[in-house]
Amino acid sequence: MGSSESTPVPRPPSPPPPNPELDKPWRKFDWGQKEDLKKKLENFCPSHPEVNYIKILVAGEVGAGKSSFINSLDSTFLGRISSRALVDTSGGDSHSFTKNLKGFTIRSGKKALPFVFKDIMGLEPEAFEGSQTEDIINTVFGHVKDGYEFNEEKPLNFKDQQFNQNPNLSDQCFCLVYVLPADIFQYTDDRLIDKLKIIRKRISEKGIPQVVVMTKMDEACPLVNKDLKKMYTSKKIKEKMELCSAKLGVPMTNIFPVKNYHNEIDTDDDIDVLLLKALEQIVQLADDRLEDIDSY
Repeated sequence: MGSSESTPVPRPPSPPPPNPELDKPWRKFDWGQKEDLKKKLENFCPSHPEVNYIKILVAGEVGAGKSSFINSLDSTFLGRISSRALVDTSGGDSHSFTKNLKGFTIRSGKKALPFVFKDIMGLEPEAFEGSQTEDIINTVFGHVKDGYEFNEEKPLNFKDQQFNQNPNLSDQCFCLVYVLPADIFQYTDDRLIDKLKIIRKRISEKGIPQVVVMTKMDEACPLVNKDLKKMYTSKKIKEKMELCSAKLGVPMTNIFPVKNYHNEIDTDDDIDVLLLKALEQIVQLADDRLEDIDSY
């Protein structure tokens, strides 16, 4: 009998990869509101007569982009790239580049807007490295003065000479902004998350609102890397924000994805509007807390 060759069975076609984009945006966002947001923030006035500048503390892990976030906000109003808050771009040191507490106003032309962002040493997972949880909490409550040099091994104590025993309203911060990179929960130590939770609990007891600004979103999602306007149709971005909300307990309404200015030499409307929308929410929440000051 002659031999017969078996006919190979064709493989079924591979299913198409899942669509990384949603059919419609999961968060309503007006990409044309930049100028309206700028005018609103330029005309903002604190609700309490004793406070001329609302102070906002910016905290987060080392390398998350805290100083870059402050510079990027400044850039949106100046219409040029600003770099007043010094940023370490060497990438060779895992420790915080920021050592002292310093406040930065946001400028529109020659006018300083009525809010000040406080930049603090970055958080690190280890118990005695980076900014201490107590230092962050004390800064929110106005006990830490501008220029204070943080001690990685020992937080500021009420017995220390530099401790501001009787802060007034103008010394206090009325919103805490966590600046976190998009992929933080994929690589970070749980000890860092525990630090953030401790801070959140302590300041929540005093009614201090918290906002999360998620940076490096363009690096986290190829869709967004090509087009920032895909931010709210990206499944990956939505998942990262939902994970952040679940891990930290911050509501989704208080989590904002942004792109900081990094290698750009000119400002960009799409970058600006994301930053401005985050700033609007931060300032509104801070002013709401200031308005309710007598309740606490």
